[in-house]
Amino acid sequence: MPTDAATPPRRPMRADARRNVEKIVAAAGALISEHGADASLEEVARRAGVGSATLHRHFPSRQALLEAVFKGRVEVLCAKAGDLLAEPDPGNALSTWLRAVAAHAVANRGLGASLMRDADPALGETCHDMITNAGDTLLARAREADAVRPGITITQLLKLVGAIALATEQDTDGPAEADLLLAIAIDGVRAR
Repeated sequence: MPTDAATPPRRPMRADARRNVEKIVAAAGALISEHGADASLEEVARRAGVGSATLHRHFPSRQALLEAVFKGRVEVLCAKAGDLLAEPDPGNALSTWLRAVAAHAVANRGLGASLMRDADPALGETCHDMITNAGDTLLARAREADAVRPGITITQLLKLVGAIALATEQDTDGPAEADLLLAIAIDGVRAR
């Protein structure tokens, strides 16, 4: 593929730089889970064991760091959906994944809303599409097995999960409460 004469080709990231990026994203993810999307960037750098300049070299803005954390989490969530396709009970696979989505949403503690304020629209669409497509595949299998009521859409299920996560994200026992509420809701979703 030809490169633009004004743009030099990008060199691969050195191994130490790649490790720093991974440590920064992991530290940011942990702090977001603990304190929300407004977690201190200085604390992120400290926990990652890097200097503030290193953090800013890799992530020139808070937004860039939040996007990296969010996209990584969405990729893990979608990989879980792919793994669950091998589950022999499609209804159980869908409910297991929905519980993972709820845990993801509660752990993000405002990350999605924070990203939507200043987000690159492509990130939101990409992550939304990734989650929707992963869930839709599981829902289609559950529908084929008559394990869910007809007419239920993945958008409806994701709205339900999002509402439960929002209602419980500030609770001290948010993940457990979200899981319980989702279990109650899923009993209403399953075919009778």
